[in-house]
Amino acid sequence: MSKLLTGLKPTGEFTLGNYIGAIVPLVKLQDDYDEVFLFVADLHALTVYQDPKELRARIRKFIAMYIACGVDPKKTTIYLQSENPYIPAISWLLECTTQFGEASRMIQFKEKSKQNANFSVGLLTYPILMAADILYCDTNDVPVGIDQKQHVELARDVAERFNHKYGETFVLPQPYIAKEGTKIKDLKDPTKKMSKSEENPQGVITMFDTREVITKKIMRATTDSEMDVHFDEDKKPGISNLLNIASALSGQKIAEIEQQFVGKNYGELKQYVAEIVATKLEAIQARYETLLNGKELDAILDQGIQKSIQLAKAKYEQMKEKMGVVR
Repeated sequence: MSKLLTGLKPTGEFTLGNYIGAIVPLVKLQDDYDEVFLFVADLHALTVYQDPKELRARIRKFIAMYIACGVDPKKTTIYLQSENPYIPAISWLLECTTQFGEASRMIQFKEKSKQNANFSVGLLTYPILMAADILYCDTNDVPVGIDQKQHVELARDVAERFNHKYGETFVLPQPYIAKEGTKIKDLKDPTKKMSKSEENPQGVITMFDTREVITKKIMRATTDSEMDVHFDEDKKPGISNLLNIASALSGQKIAEIEQQFVGKNYGELKQYVAEIVATKLEAIQARYETLLNGKELDAILDQGIQKSIQLAKAKYEQMKEKMGVVR
C-alpha cells in the first residue's frame, strides 16, 4: 500500500498564502495514495515554551481549518501526536540507535541552538521523534520543503540501521518534494511572500477576514502604472500576484483570466479577485465554525487516534521483541 504522512505544527496564523501554497496541494494528494496520515505535531511545538491555554485552542483551530479547507477524514487519518503514547516510546528506542553526531548536525538544530544560549534537550532530539512519527506506520512518502528534507533523510538512515541490526522492521521513507506550487505574495509588497509576520497587515489576507475586509485589502493592492492585465512577475508583480490568486481559487488558467480582461482596467480585475476570494473564504469559514462548535471534530479525532494507536502499538511491540526488551 502506498502511504503518505504529513504533520502540521499548531503555531502561527492561517493566511490565504498558507491555504493556496500548503493545504490545497495536500487536498489533491489525498486521491493519489492508498492511505494518508495527517497529525498535529503538538509535542514538537513544546521544544519552545507555549502558553498552555493558547496552544490548546490553536490545536483545535488548526485541525478544524484543515478539514474546512478540504482535508477529508474519509480519505485521511487525522490525529493528535500527543494522544498516541507509543510514538514517544518508539522515539526512545530509535534514540538509542541514533548517533549524537547525526542529531547535532541537523541544520535547524544548529541554527536555533546558536540563536539561544539556553535551549531544551528536545530541540536536539525532536528529529528522532519526527522519525518515530514517520516510521511507525510504514510511511512511503513525506511531503517536505527543502529545509525539512534532511529530517526525512535522518529517519531513513535510522530505519536502515535498525533494519540492519535487528532485522527488517521499517519501510524506508522518501522525502516528497512537490513541484513548486503557487506562491502568493504580499498585497502591499508583491516582492515578498504573504506572511502574517509582515509589519503591514493590509498586505495579508487571513482565512478569517470578512468579505468587507478582503475587498478593501485587494482594492488597495499595489499594482503598477500600466493598465494592461497580463502576467509578468518581473515587471508586473502586483498584477501577477492577483492573477495567481484568481487562478488558484477559480481553477481557471491564467491565460483564460487574461483573456477575460482584455481592454478592462485594474479596478475591474481587483473586484473580480475580491469576489472569488470572499466567496471561497466564506464557505470555508462556515464549515470551520460548524466544526469548531460541534461534536464532529472530536469524533474525527477519536477515530483517527484509534487507528494510529493500533499501528504504533504493533510497531513498538515488534521493536521491543527484536531489541530483547521482553520478559
